[in-house]
This record gives sequence, C-alpha cells and structure tokens, in this order.
Amino acid sequence: MYARETFSTEERAVLSRFFTNIDGPVFALINLPEVVKGALFARYSRSPKSLRRLFLDEFYDENELAVEGLTGNADSSSNVATGRAEGLYDRVFSQFGDDSVAQLGGAHIACEQASNLLTKVLEWGRLAAYLEQSTRYIFYDQKLGERYRYITPPEIEAGPLSNEYEKTMNWLFDEYSALVHTCVPFFEEQFPKQNGDSKFIYNASIRAKACDSARGLLPASTFSNVGVFGTGQAYEQMLIRMNSHPLDEVRDYAQLMLEELRKVIPSFLKRVDLPDRGGAWSSYFQQNHDAMESLASEIRGEPEQVDEVTLVDWDEDAEDKIAAAALYAHSDLSDVQIQAAVKGMSDSKKTEVISAYVGDRQNRRHKPGRGMERSFYRFDVLSDFGSFRDLQRHRMLTIDWQRLGTRHGYSTPPAIEEVGWSQRWDDAMGRMSELHKTVAAEHGYEVAQYVVPFGFKLRYSMQFNVREAFHLLELRTSQQGHPDYRRVCQAMHRLIRDRAGHGALANAMSYVDHGSYDLERLEAERGAERRRSALAD
Repeated sequence: MYARETFSTEERAVLSRFFTNIDGPVFALINLPEVVKGALFARYSRSPKSLRRLFLDEFYDENELAVEGLTGNADSSSNVATGRAEGLYDRVFSQFGDDSVAQLGGAHIACEQASNLLTKVLEWGRLAAYLEQSTRYIFYDQKLGERYRYITPPEIEAGPLSNEYEKTMNWLFDEYSALVHTCVPFFEEQFPKQNGDSKFIYNASIRAKACDSARGLLPASTFSNVGVFGTGQAYEQMLIRMNSHPLDEVRDYAQLMLEELRKVIPSFLKRVDLPDRGGAWSSYFQQNHDAMESLASEIRGEPEQVDEVTLVDWDEDAEDKIAAAALYAHSDLSDVQIQAAVKGMSDSKKTEVISAYVGDRQNRRHKPGRGMERSFYRFDVLSDFGSFRDLQRHRMLTIDWQRLGTRHGYSTPPAIEEVGWSQRWDDAMGRMSELHKTVAAEHGYEVAQYVVPFGFKLRYSMQFNVREAFHLLELRTSQQGHPDYRRVCQAMHRLIRDRAGHGALANAMSYVDHGSYDLERLEAERGAERRRSALAD
C-alpha cells in the first residue's frame, strides 16, 4: 500500500540511530537535538524529499561529526552537528520571521520556588503544557531549609517592611500548621476507616480533606513548583510577556528561565531580549498595561453584592446554531441553508439532532464534536483565590482576572467551625488584611497581593464555548474535586439550564455531578488502588 524508500546498507545504519523505523510511512525522531528536529521539519515543508532522505542529504555530515569527535552511538544526544540547523533558523526564523518554525521544537523546564502569583503568569499561555504542585497532597508546614515555603518578594525584601512581613508570614504558616494537624484527627474521628480500604488510601483521603480545609490560610506568596513543556514559540511569548510584568519576581524569573532554556533550545529564543524585537514587544505590553490602569482608576464606585457566579452573556439561539453546526459536516448544503432548515424544525426535532450528535456517552471523556463550539457562555465569578487557581488552568477558554486583594471578603469552609477554629480563622484573615493595607501603602497593590491568603475572594471572568463547557463542568464537578470549585461549576451548569434556557445542552452534560460528599478523594483513591492492583497482577 505504501511505497518503500530504498537506502544503502550504510544509510540504513545511520538512519537506525535517529529514526524509530526505516521503512514505514510513520516514524519518530530520536537522539537529535531540538534545533535539528525543528530545522529538519522546517526544511521538510519546502522539499520534495522524504524526511529520512532529507536528513541524510542535508543534515548528516560524517566528516563534521568526526571533526567534533562525536561517536554517533545510539545513546548520544549529540549525534548530529547543530551548526547547519542553527543557520537555517537564523535565515528562516530570525531574518524572515516565519513564526511557525518556532513551533517545531520544544523543551521541558522545571520552575521551582515560584509564588502563586508567578504560577498564574507562567500558566497564562495556551500553547504549552503545565503541571503544578497541588495544595491537597502535601502539608505546607514542611520547611525548605530553615524557612517556611513562601517568597519574600524583592520589593519588600529591600524595603522597611521586611521584618514585619517575615514575622507575619511565619505566624500565618504556624497557624496553618496548627489547623491542618487539628483537622486530621478530627476527620479521622468523623470518618472512620472502612473495611476493605487500605491504610494508604484512607490516609490519603483524610490528608486531602485536611489540606482542602486549611488551604485558605496559605498566602499568595506560598511556593509552588510547575513543570512546563512548551515549544520555542510558547516560551518566547511567555518570556516577552514576563519581561513587561510589574512584579520584580516575575521579571527576575524570566531571566532565570531564559538562561536555562538557551542551554537546550538557544536558536528558538534569539529574539526575546533583542531591543528591536522582544524588547519592543515587552514595551508594548507595559505601555498598554499602564494606560489601562490609568483609565480604570477613573471609574469610581463600590463593588455591588452579587452571587458567587453570574451568567452575564450567552447565545440566545445556541441550540438552533449548534443543531445546524452538527448537521453541517454531514451535508453538502451551505451554512445558511442548513440554519434555515433547522429554524423550520420543531423543538423535539432539534432536540433529536442534538441528542444524536452527543450520542451514547459512556464516560465524561466521550465528548461531541466541534459543532458544539458554535455558541458560548460568559460568567462573572467571585470565588476564593484557591478555587481560581484550579479553574485558571483551563486554557481552552478565555479567562481574565482582577488584582488579588481583600476588598471582597473571604470564604470560611464549614470544617473551620466544626473543628472550633472560627475565631482563629477570622483573626488570621483580619491580620492579613491589615498587612495588605500596610504593604499597599508602601509598595502598591501589585506587591500587596503576596500577603493575601487563598481564602480571600477574587473576581474573574470565564468565557467558553459549549464543547469546553462539557469538559470544564464535568471534570470540575467530579466527586474528588475541591468543594469550592465544585460549587462554582455546579452553579454554572444550573445557569446554563435555567437562566439561558438551554435544557437540551445542559442535559447532554450528563456527567456534571451535583452531589455532595464527605471524603471527596476516597472514591478516586479506591479507583487508583484497583488500577495498581491490576497492574501488579
């Protein structure tokens, strides 16, 4: 069925070191530097040759390898000289600005000891993959060296509030430690271990419940670790944006990242700090930020009392449009004709179209097609910062947020009263609110964000299409989720059904879970235990 390309014995020996197979039409690249892989694909797009032939003819140079003293063995990541690939990048990317070339190579990078303000900046882009340390699996009273896990921002460290800041932060982490270790025995007594549950899964569920209850005391300065995999283009955009950020930590961290990334994908990042390229781009972001800050400051007024979740905009004709979009790929009529046909259908027929498009879903990962992307919802949310941290990770939507502060008050989990900590919780929030005022007066409201605990409320908007609603609402209402963000997403689902009136779409989101649970992580841990046992067998 597929033509088989002919290679000599010597060529096959070379190719076997760099490609997972030599004869098939599908193969992976191995043992090659990122810049070589990227440049090879860039050249591939404008050549009639196969990738393996192109590699042999234009990228593999046995004499150059010999000069560089490279052995060419399969375990080496430097089997091919990079000079030719870097030259191609200089010509195509830097000189001609073909940004698609920067999507062809990538790198993994670990970002540690980043504040929870910085992590939100790192995770802002849509083009990379991120995995962030969770607050529900470790106790944050475990110190790094002699210090609790928080950053003293450069602005404060060099200023007159340094001692007060660190004294207050240490006190707050002492309070967190006392609370989380109070919650563990309380939940153990409230939810005794069941027969059949191992000690491991029971302890993990209790630990998660305790961490979930106490995390509202953690300040935004709390350390987190983030693993990132991104293309050269994703990193370039991330670093340029970070270089324009008002916080010193973010700008300083951008330089640390650039230094390390240039050790592995240097050709992809040449424009980041060039004054007329990345520098001009960063200046553009900074000027826009400053202009909007000035204009927003002219708007006066106090925040109104609102619900935690408000549906502020939606497509009135969503179900008609989605029914038409669902039919589009299966017809040869124009979009306008199909929409007219749907307009003439009865409500029951439209529901039948949507139901057929959704199909018989066996689990939440079975999602309908792109026709569901035809319409949208926009929500205004005022929830605790801890919930925002989780919801912000959904990048296939449009999310924007306001500055973290204390103006909207804070949330108190039910467990706080149950363990007798209400007064200490309120005292902690009050003390941090006062420190927020002090830091804001000295360093401004951007820097003052560091002292705000996760329990304080943040306002943010979320806009997403119906297909993303399936993913977001079904995932974030699942039993093992944190109660606070489960509540937000349950409210979104009800508003889609009742406020927007999209019953057919809301009903199709059949894995949205409106239940409430005691040990949220228990069923998930039981499932993981079953999978571990199956693998062991």
